[in-house]
Amino acid sequence: MTSELPRRPGPSVRTRVVEHTAAGGSAREDRLITEEPLEIRVRAGSLEPRRAWVTMRTPGHDFELAAGWLVNEGLAPAGDVAQVAYCTDNDLTPEQELNVVTVTLLTATDLPHRHASVTAGSSACGVCGKDSVDEALQTRPAVPWPGARPDADVVRRLPEALRERQSLFARTGGVHAAGLADADGTLLVVREDVGRHNAVDKVTGARVLTGVSPAEACLVLSGRVGFELVQKAAASGIGSIVAVGAPTSLAARLADEADIDLWGFTSAGRTVRYG
Repeated sequence: MTSELPRRPGPSVRTRVVEHTAAGGSAREDRLITEEPLEIRVRAGSLEPRRAWVTMRTPGHDFELAAGWLVNEGLAPAGDVAQVAYCTDNDLTPEQELNVVTVTLLTATDLPHRHASVTAGSSACGVCGKDSVDEALQTRPAVPWPGARPDADVVRRLPEALRERQSLFARTGGVHAAGLADADGTLLVVREDVGRHNAVDKVTGARVLTGVSPAEACLVLSGRVGFELVQKAAASGIGSIVAVGAPTSLAARLADEADIDLWGFTSAGRTVRYG
């Protein structure tokens, strides 16, 4: 019997396009990166779950995204994440069932005011919902990264190493990537997502859900660096950030205040150190 339920898309979907060049038009198949909403609910101790965030993301590694987002937003320490599961409320439609996750925390603490009601963000959203820039700048690592950090020679190799593991980008050209690397340049975890902030949260969550500290020598980014990405790195205890694109002025300021080495415009041939 054929199910009447819609087929759930994967991280990318097929589409038909017509490519136009000087020689004319030709029809072919292409792939698009999937973008769907994810609602994150938080259950703190014995309290009922509360909706904390709705973001547009690429399906896949949803539990990592939820756990990483909570840690990077400063809503929970890494060791406080007890469980992440898809929501099974009876009122959810089949399309919603895998787009709602609940994170259970060990500590019964209320969400801060800015997350106490529904807050929505696009896949490009970083600090949406923050009450002020001052509040956003308050995130600092409990302990700055104490270990070795990559030198310039290692830094220049990291974007290409990241690119080699961007399988979704290779198929669609429409996705960001983030990766954690040690001081020698070995990539420990790589995640892709339609949202650059989601990719960073997924990387953090990948460590949190395996019981490993999200702190590491280097965070590698496939694009530019806004201050909200530095904020997430600071919350996780990252030692350095290596980006293909440029940082903003506020990103450079926050990196300096958080004792994070900041590298931009990075390629095999050059990189620029800020601060």
